[in-house]
Amino acid sequence: MTHHIGDDIRALRKSRGMTIQALASAVGRSVGWLSQIERGQTTPSVQDLGQIAGQLGVNISFFFRSSSRAPEERGLVLRAADRTSIGSDESGLVEELLSPTLGGSFEMIRSVFAPRASSGGLRRARPKEDGGVLLSGTLVLIVDGTELALARGDSFQFAEKDYAWRNDGDEPAVVIWIVAPPIY
Repeated sequence: MTHHIGDDIRALRKSRGMTIQALASAVGRSVGWLSQIERGQTTPSVQDLGQIAGQLGVNISFFFRSSSRAPEERGLVLRAADRTSIGSDESGLVEELLSPTLGGSFEMIRSVFAPRASSGGLRRARPKEDGGVLLSGTLVLIVDGTELALARGDSFQFAEKDYAWRNDGDEPAVVIWIVAPPIY
């Protein structure tokens, strides 16, 4: 394992509003131990990493993406073959994290919105900025009560606003979504 795992743990923890004390307590470890992992000074066991993943709401495989790649590209490149999907067709949204790590100031996500699917209501504003570009299909974005009909090639950007989405079309809508700071 490399330093990017600690960076990912820290970014996920912070994006969920969790203190280092809360996460350490939830996995039955000390703050010092978790701090060393986040700083890349020690490596957690697979069992500990599994507990951390569970508390952060990700699958343990999330931390092993790109582990088979050359060390010099880890944290710089995330190969298409190493991406894992999150979500399901039943939920109407399938996402892939495109960012090689979560340690930067933003993250990139490929979002596929199923035909006739919707968010099922507003997503509450958080202290973050969202932006993106629609690669295919159509998508309706509702930002702070304003309905925006997006078509292929359209882009968007908003900060700290309630939003919702729906795909009224008969084909999937594919969006490259940028979020700052990282929330995954």
